This record gives sequence, C-alpha cells and structure tokens, in this order.
Amino acid sequence: MTGEPLPPEHLDELTAAMAGLTDALESEPAEAEILDAVCAEAVRAVPGADMASITAIRDGEPATVASTDERAVEIDRFQYAAGEGPCLRAAATGEIVRLPLAVADDVWPSFTTHARGLGVGSYLAAPLRVDEHLSGALNLFGYGDHGFAETDSRLLQLYTTIVAFGLRTTRRYRQARRQAIELEAAMRTRAVIEQAKGILMAVHRIGADDAMKRLVAESQHTNVKLRDVAARFVEDLSAG
Repeated sequence: MTGEPLPPEHLDELTAAMAGLTDALESEPAEAEILDAVCAEAVRAVPGADMASITAIRDGEPATVASTDERAVEIDRFQYAAGEGPCLRAAATGEIVRLPLAVADDVWPSFTTHARGLGVGSYLAAPLRVDEHLSGALNLFGYGDHGFAETDSRLLQLYTTIVAFGLRTTRRYRQARRQAIELEAAMRTRAVIEQAKGILMAVHRIGADDAMKRLVAESQHTNVKLRDVAARFVEDLSAG
C-alpha cells in the first residue's frame, strides 16, 4: 500500500475490530455468524462506514451472504438485477472501488438513484477472495456524500487481507478437525470389526474371509450397519 502513514486512531479502530473478529472466530460459530461479524467489524474499522455487506460470487451468480442492514442487502440486489455496480466491479476486477454517489451517477445512474433513495451517499468496496468457496467483495455504505477517503480504502484493503487469511485458516482448521474425527471413527469401526472377525475365526475355526462374509450376511439380513452388527456381536459375547 502507498501513501501517508495511517493515522494512529484509525489503526486503533482497526486493531479493536480485528480483536472483536478474532473473538468471534475463536467461539467457532456457524459461517453465517462469522460473515456477519466480518461486516459488523468492518463498519467499526472504517470511518464513514454506516452499513456493510458481503457479496459472494458462486457459479457466476452474485448473492449477499452477510450484512449489517437490510438496506445494504436491497442496494446489492439492485446491482445484481442490473448486472453492474460497485460491488460487482470490485469482485470482477480485484480492485478497490471508492466513490461518492454523485460521481457514480455518471457510471451507474439507476443504481445511484436507488441508493440515494435509501439514504446512502458514498460507497466503498474491496475484493474479498478467501478460497474456491468464497470470492466476491466486502461493501461499505456511507450516509454522507464524502465518498470515503484514501485512508479508508487502505484500511479496508488491510482489513480484507487479514479477514481473508483468518477465514482461510479457520476453514482449514475445521476441515482438518473433521478429517481427524472421521479418521478416528473409521479406526474405531475397523477395530470392532476386526475383533468380531477374530472371535468368529476362533469359535468356528474359519478363515478371515469367511468370518467377514458372516458379518456381512448378518448386516444385510438385519438391515443393520456392519459396524453395529460387529459391535453387538462383541458385546453379546462379552456379556455372556
């Protein structure tokens, strides 16, 4: 990023916003709650921001997946219907879009009229690219006609960079944990099946393949999962 250093008070707000977002991530909420927190903390971090939303592009179609105000959602939907607007440009180009609606009037007159009717006078959007599941833009709306400042663009760019990293890290952690849980379950399943096979082999003096066939046949006959058949067999034998 270029330009003059960010004012200390702006960095303080950004730090506080990131601390709030970190607390939200550590509580392991649903993704919708995380994205709502991203919007809320963006309004906190960037001066002049009164509302925020997140546009996600999925299969080429935009949708608002989080917001702080229903008016932001309505403005987004108007852009989607028109197929053009600041948030779509930020998502498509990967660049910050910053402007007062007075300037936007020359580029997107219908969007400008609609946004102004909802009390919005300034717009700032930054691309938000997390992974293949979430790519789009983080959109800020201001009631005043200030058009946001260059420092606001830099704050939002820094904020979205940190947010993208945080969301990627959180998703990878959750995926790794799910895989660990699935692996542990698979190992438990395998262990009880092997135990049941071993008992059958010893009792009936048969091979491993025949023991497995007996378990499979019982599973099919009773319409009970193989693991549960094996577990029940081991438990019944232990109880006896």
